[in-house]
Amino acid sequence: NLPAKSVHETLRHRQEYDEMVAEAKKREVKEAQRRKKLMKERFKQEENIASAMVVWNTEILPNWDAVRNTRKVRELWWQGLPPSVRGKVWSLAIGNELNITPELYEIFLSRAKERWKSFSETTSENESEDAGVSVADREASLELIKLDISRTFPSLYIFQKGGPYHDLLHSVLGAYTCYRPDVGYVQGMSFIAAVLILNLEEADAFIAFANLLNKPCQLAFFRVDHSMMLKYFAAFEVFFEENLPKLFLHFNSYSLTADLYLIDWIFTLYSKSLPLDLACRVWDVFCRDGEEFLFRTALGILRLYEDILLQMDFIHIAQFLTKLPDDITSEKLFSCIAAIQMQNSNKKWTQVFTSLMKDYKEGEKNSPATKT
Repeated sequence: NLPAKSVHETLRHRQEYDEMVAEAKKREVKEAQRRKKLMKERFKQEENIASAMVVWNTEILPNWDAVRNTRKVRELWWQGLPPSVRGKVWSLAIGNELNITPELYEIFLSRAKERWKSFSETTSENESEDAGVSVADREASLELIKLDISRTFPSLYIFQKGGPYHDLLHSVLGAYTCYRPDVGYVQGMSFIAAVLILNLEEADAFIAFANLLNKPCQLAFFRVDHSMMLKYFAAFEVFFEENLPKLFLHFNSYSLTADLYLIDWIFTLYSKSLPLDLACRVWDVFCRDGEEFLFRTALGILRLYEDILLQMDFIHIAQFLTKLPDDITSEKLFSCIAAIQMQNSNKKWTQVFTSLMKDYKEGEKNSPATKT
């Protein structure tokens, strides 16, 4: 029994309804355009990958030694490696200075299996003594491997118990602890081995893994060589101040040192901190440029989030850098990395690092402890 609407009110409601319909249509058109743009970008990306793959397979890989350092190859490399050639290029770039063969991998793998068996049967300390490493240390190392495998890329499930890559990862890490008992197993290694396993065959993954961990930077971190690690942090700080002076001062005001966030990034070569596809992109250029690129990437991340970090205090900065946003994209990150200048007073990374090492050695020579 409501009274009839006035003509004015009817018109107003009609207008509101038409506006709502028009707005919904506008949103629909916008969404369709966005989807079309995404599809176009994806198609273009796939085309680029396909054409890059042809170039890598026909022109670059067959002539690797002659062309690897040419400008054309370096530029193509910067854009990211096609997944189908990624493992091959990583293997070639990392190299095999240690001259490890697939047969040698099998030997160390069988040793690891024997050790797991003997540990499960709880043998005596004297029977299991090997390479001067105590049974307790090795046992702890093997237990840590077991624990860490389940924490490696948990969202992928492929490395979890029962997953297709669980035993493979266990094998590569176990064989490495037998191959390098002086290093043993250190947390973070499982992520590096997992990324290699996803891109290479088992024996090739082990060869790349052992050679990668034998590089000066990785060896310093995984052997927890404090003096060497401090040199890396000091070199990083030089380029941090050069590239991002405001953020550098902000971090200093809170006494927030580089080790707080760099250790985790370097230990896992960003594979734990960044989305997997983006971490692989970082690995691509790391294999091209060496250790310098790890620190350049760190500065790229800090540059990308500089405005946000400048608003934060110590606790929030530490939390933010420990767990980076999931929506970080390769385009944004790599444009920030490209803007980072790895030059200080006309000195490049290697020169800065070498001079720090020189100062350190001279300081050691002149210290009272050395003289006595």
